[in-house]
Amino acid sequence: MSTRETAVAGQFYPADPHEIEKMFAHYNTIIEEHLQNEALLHLKPRAVIVPHAGYVYSAFTANIAMRLLGNTHAKRVVVIGPSHRVYLKSTSVSDFDSYSSPLGELPVDRTLVAELKSRFGLPFIPDAHHEHSTEVQMPFVKKYDGDASVVELVYGDEDPARLAEVIDFLLEDPDTAVVISTDLSHYYDIQKAQRLDSICMDAVQKLDTSELHQGCEACGKIGVEAMLLTAKKRGLKPVLLDYRTSADASGDKSQVVGYMSAAFLG
Repeated sequence: MSTRETAVAGQFYPADPHEIEKMFAHYNTIIEEHLQNEALLHLKPRAVIVPHAGYVYSAFTANIAMRLLGNTHAKRVVVIGPSHRVYLKSTSVSDFDSYSSPLGELPVDRTLVAELKSRFGLPFIPDAHHEHSTEVQMPFVKKYDGDASVVELVYGDEDPARLAEVIDFLLEDPDTAVVISTDLSHYYDIQKAQRLDSICMDAVQKLDTSELHQGCEACGKIGVEAMLLTAKKRGLKPVLLDYRTSADASGDKSQVVGYMSAAFLG
């Protein structure tokens, strides 16, 4: 049995499961006390976009989307994120038996892994899977869809159209949900960050891939573009859920990172 062990627990998010549960409970209390549209909490997205920074900065934004994804009770969740450590020419699929998280292990859907390798020629590059952009999503999956299996895809220099074919194939199965991981702009002052990030969010809301290339600086822009191509093809409706920057947590407005979450409804 091979297990994808945690690589960034205790760094990007707590290694203690009780601390994670406490954070999620706190975020949910805020949502329930301040949400003006209660119908939002009953959405059942086919896919979501979420950030992947340290929980103290971005987990509130991610939590909203991942909580909604749990409403689907998907049998499998495919988490797709950019590689930050290893250069890749394509997309690597995690060929492990299970995926470790502080909230408990998640089984890997080995049947789907084999199908992705066969159908799309996706390799398994083990070094690419010590990746925080995907790992930080797994505690959310375990919390909100605890019986689901997972598949992790980490991409590098990938063609968005090719990745869109993979996402389109995944969404053919109504029991499969997709998570696209990305942060937005990095280390600008808050005014410039908000200006650049608004381009990303406007592109998502319009499903306009061309607008992504007019100034959006999302580190996972390839994954976002692939998701927009798929959403447009499948007639999925985008709903922007949350936006904030690292300044909301740090108070430092001189060099911020932007975070958004969005849902795609079928």
